[in-house]
Amino acid sequence: MAIASWRNFLEAVNHGDQIRSWWYMAQIHAERSACRTTHGSTYQIVLNIALRLSRLLAKGGVEPAMVTDHGMSPRDAEVVIAGGALLHDIGMSIHRADHEAYSLFLAREALPGLLEGIYEEPERSIVTAEILHAIIGHRRRGQPYTVEAGIVRVADALDMAEGRTRIPLEAGQEGIHSISAAAIDQVHISAGDNRAVKIAIELNNSAGIFQVDDLLATKIRDTPLASHVEVVAEVKGESEKRLLSGFRLPSS
Repeated sequence: MAIASWRNFLEAVNHGDQIRSWWYMAQIHAERSACRTTHGSTYQIVLNIALRLSRLLAKGGVEPAMVTDHGMSPRDAEVVIAGGALLHDIGMSIHRADHEAYSLFLAREALPGLLEGIYEEPERSIVTAEILHAIIGHRRRGQPYTVEAGIVRVADALDMAEGRTRIPLEAGQEGIHSISAAAIDQVHISAGDNRAVKIAIELNNSAGIFQVDDLLATKIRDTPLASHVEVVAEVKGESEKRLLSGFRLPSS
């Protein structure tokens, strides 16, 4: 058996075509539904953010459920985090609506093969259940019970830095969601002064506060991470960037 590691899990994901095909279909459906947000390779970004959060929390003395509830190791917690980060949106390959639920049964199909050679029973079923919990817990009212699931949920919300957040606005979709997303320039994750994690967000326009409060703060509040994370958002520069070309009702 291989030593349990998120790298083993990522290697298993990249070794086959199934997950990459689901990522591809998720992007196809994003385009079909006029949502230009990119999927696929961006899940590696979510994974990197999640692992950083995990290690900062560990450094701050916050133990994951794999340790406290199952007597397993922090390495096993990182496998759960990797599974949630890489698989939480694969249900979008079926439909964007209720994709979290679709992600569950697709992940349940894929996980035995992905975890083969890493775990034997009963640990394999425990890790599978915790990954599935992280997947369903990332939805807006998912109520994640574990630190690992909370990390996946918050990491998904933190994938907001300059890049894919620009795409809807550049495509001409002006609205509070696209404008506030375009106001995010950078996201910095570091150890906090009074809490384990500090998230510092650089804005080019105060409209970004909607994105920070409606998306990020909502995702943090309902998790075991709430008391361990501080968020600071600031508008950088002497003047704000113009993001809205105009507004008219009705729109057509």
